[in-house]
Amino acid sequence: MSMISLPELEAAINYWRARSPSTGEDLKLCPQAAALAVPYAGMIVARAHDLSLDALAPDARDAYAAWLSVQSGKPPA
Repeated sequence: MSMISLPELEAAINYWRARSPSTGEDLKLCPQAAALAVPYAGMIVARAHDLSLDALAPDARDAYAAWLSVQSGKPPA
């Protein structure tokens, strides 16, 4: 079971925010950053240091996997 640290999740959110900045009057996050923000907020509230990859919703898992691909030098799918 793979674990995601809080700093890794934050870095993935920041990657998506830089790639697709917030839009509209309400500054809505892009779908990928929004999907990752949910478990990030949960980790903050629970004071968790890491989270199982299996605990992510499919859209958050896809966004995280795409970020990991970029970090390893592979183009995102």
